[in-house]
Amino acid sequence: MEEIGPGTEAAIRIGSFLSVLALLAIWERSAPRRSRQFPRRRRWSSNFGLVALNTLIVRLVVPVTAVAAAVFAAGRNWGLLHLVDWPPWIEIPLAVLIFDLAIYLQHVMFHAVPLFWRLHRVHHADPEFDLSTGVRFHTFEILLSAFIKLGVVFVLGPAAVAVVLFEVLLNATSMFNHSNIRLPLRVDNWLRWLVVTPDMHRVHHSIRPHETNSNFGFNLPWWDHLLGTYRSQPAAGHEKMQIGLEGLTDERDIVRFWGVLRLPFGTSQQPRDQYPINRRPYTPPDRDGDAPGS
Repeated sequence: MEEIGPGTEAAIRIGSFLSVLALLAIWERSAPRRSRQFPRRRRWSSNFGLVALNTLIVRLVVPVTAVAAAVFAAGRNWGLLHLVDWPPWIEIPLAVLIFDLAIYLQHVMFHAVPLFWRLHRVHHADPEFDLSTGVRFHTFEILLSAFIKLGVVFVLGPAAVAVVLFEVLLNATSMFNHSNIRLPLRVDNWLRWLVVTPDMHRVHHSIRPHETNSNFGFNLPWWDHLLGTYRSQPAAGHEKMQIGLEGLTDERDIVRFWGVLRLPFGTSQQPRDQYPINRRPYTPPDRDGDAPGS
């Protein structure tokens, strides 16, 4: 895997991305969880337009991919994982697990630092919640995330195969846990112990700040349970909960492409200190243990 070329890496990632996108898009149409308020074409043109722009900018600005950085680090025995001669069946899952924890902590950081929150709120300002929300991030946030990921790679020193596996899993689970699909409640109740489900992550996109600041996991749900940020259900129920951010309701700011791109720098009516996790009164997450419901 250390000899994988950039073309092969791109083919793996693009192929898995398009396959998961097509599957979830069909699922959303056949078994939606919530009714749609905005035409899909209007939102998707902006959300996937951001994907295209972000991909281009990252290629131009970031000097190397995470996989290339992993190969470079491995050739020089850089990173904590090189301190022990791990067998691959331990090293690869361990690296993926550590990467997932790093993404969880990064997500919390983007809610805790007001400057980063202004970038991250582009993701939360989406007035609906479907698979396209899972790829809707501001370009500056994507760039910052890319450099953070490179830092993790150089500190950790993972195998290149672990990086590719994590990238594929992250893209797939981000679209899955943001998808507007209906799962049987019993299945969701069981599945959310293994992976972040749409019902679990939808709580994170509630307009209520204490719900927005919960369920930060993108792939594995364990960090939310271990670190006290898990919330089982939205107070209003999944069918009635309001998606988005308070004070951001103008379609020109939250749906149209150029408005979304300008959102971090605009003068919206949203109070700046309302949502950052360390700027509001703490409300403990639910501990009622109820099964997921609407």
